[in-house]
Amino acid sequence: MAISAQLIKELREKTQAGILDCRKALEASDGDLKKAERFLLEKGLAAAEKRADREASNGVIELYNHGDGRLGVMVEINCETDFVALTDGFRSFAHEIALQVAASDPSWLREEDVPEAIIAEQKDIARKRALEEGKPEQVIDRIIEGRLKKFLDDACLMNQIYIKDEEKTVDQLLKEIIAITGENIIIRRFERWSLGDAETI
Repeated sequence: MAISAQLIKELREKTQAGILDCRKALEASDGDLKKAERFLLEKGLAAAEKRADREASNGVIELYNHGDGRLGVMVEINCETDFVALTDGFRSFAHEIALQVAASDPSWLREEDVPEAIIAEQKDIARKRALEEGKPEQVIDRIIEGRLKKFLDDACLMNQIYIKDEEKTVDQLLKEIIAITGENIIIRRFERWSLGDAETI
């Protein structure tokens, strides 16, 4: 079927993908916009890992405050070009990450950022709890592993369940925006402040 310029434009606005990629996706999907979006996403996700080493020094610092200024969040999200940094899709992603930090209060960005002392402490807590619950010795290691994973999933931003879609993690959300933009995108850092916090900058 013939693919209209209007259809290509619509798909491009939704995905930020190139004109030729949009045309190919629509042709492969018989002009179905939703299928074409999925086609582009799957194609992009497959290539997303290859982009991880590319330099990302552009981007945005997103600020968000909630509750009449009682809670504030700042996140830095980097991409490769200022062209992508200025797109609505990229800005929207940065805002979603700020909302995630505000709502879920992560302590670290990734698992590898968690100090070894904290990991050891959590394992010790899990072991003691399992013994207090009378769990058999042969399953205690599995219980510790499961409880440590739960702790890391709650405490690390990249592991957290995305607050607007429980079917995906923040890491998966990141991979989706990488697939859509065709650029390496990095959640560089974040800070979260709540009125009355004892810690200061």
